[in-house]
Amino acid sequence: MRYLHLLFILPFLLSSCADVEPVTEDEQLPLVIKEARYSDLPNWNADNHGQVLEAFAKSCERMLKRSSDSKFGNDVVQLTYGDWRPACEALPNVTPQTAQQYFENYFTPYLATAGGVDSEGLFTGYYEASLNGSRTKVQPYVYPLYARPEDLVMVDLGQFREHLKGERIAGRVVGGNLKPYEDRAEIVAGDWPHNDKVLVWVDDPVASFFLHIQGSGVVAMNDGTETRVGYAGQNGHPYYAIGRELIARGELTKEEVSLQSIRAWLQAHPDQADEIMNTNKSYVFFRELDTDGPVGGEGLTLTPERSLAVDRTMVPYGTPLWVDIAPPVEGEAPLQKLMVAQDTGGAIRGAVRGDVFWGYGDRAEHMAGMMKSKGRYWLLLPKPVTAGGDAQ
Repeated sequence: MRYLHLLFILPFLLSSCADVEPVTEDEQLPLVIKEARYSDLPNWNADNHGQVLEAFAKSCERMLKRSSDSKFGNDVVQLTYGDWRPACEALPNVTPQTAQQYFENYFTPYLATAGGVDSEGLFTGYYEASLNGSRTKVQPYVYPLYARPEDLVMVDLGQFREHLKGERIAGRVVGGNLKPYEDRAEIVAGDWPHNDKVLVWVDDPVASFFLHIQGSGVVAMNDGTETRVGYAGQNGHPYYAIGRELIARGELTKEEVSLQSIRAWLQAHPDQADEIMNTNKSYVFFRELDTDGPVGGEGLTLTPERSLAVDRTMVPYGTPLWVDIAPPVEGEAPLQKLMVAQDTGGAIRGAVRGDVFWGYGDRAEHMAGMMKSKGRYWLLLPKPVTAGGDAQ
């Protein structure tokens, strides 16, 4: 769920799974928003605003189910779900041709800053992985994707202490006490009680590892069928980027680190690959999804290039965001478009931090794997409603 900030971190982190590395000083700066005008949004008039309607409609459907007086947001975004009701109720009548005017009528843009000073942050990408698999263990399908074990207990610490909002741990209850779960090395070695809970078997341990990072994927089965798998739980050990490990060992430079370069190194060094991958003690468990796409942290199917993973302790799910991001890959145009905060991830931390969901396929993998761009965004928050029921 979703999470990035350090250039050492892989530029393609998962949308809802792992715990995080130690929080940096920049990531601790609070979100401060500053009211803006639509004329402040770079190329606002150039976007195809209608393309975001499907993604935003999913968030609106969820918000309309909530009590109007329920709190929406945090200390910065101090709204209720009722504040969103006029805009969400009007949405079914919006067409692609009227979408831009709809957003201008119902929302006010606010520039996001870290601590009221820095409006620029790191933006990375993630995608839906592609794997080959089998229901039974038969060569070459000998690498398991495990289902979530029954004794895995995942704890949202924010439910117990307000200052721990957004923090999670996981483990197994032993003698009435929560104890750490096995780490990646132990699980991969089968040195744990549930090595029979295999969801599917795949043919590539490196592809399996990157599935853990991305959090969802499509498995082409050897019987001609396909199944989509998604995040179901995590073992509670902090996520550690193996790109950082390869830099520390002098195998790659900071500038070289990408999904592609890390995968190439692992494939070229099979005798060292397991040991490197196991430096990341985090391990993800999966479930099969009966959906037409991966499911993000908001509990909704993600929309390629319109769903953004954010630090949910800063930016509430369902918030439309105008992004202004440097080209994700050399030769590509900047990303200047409307997106919706619908996911998060273990490395997505900070007031100005985002992970773009690129979708499925070769292009999505290429864009996500290379993306390490500077950018900024504006939150679009609902305008106050007048006595007549119209947004001011």
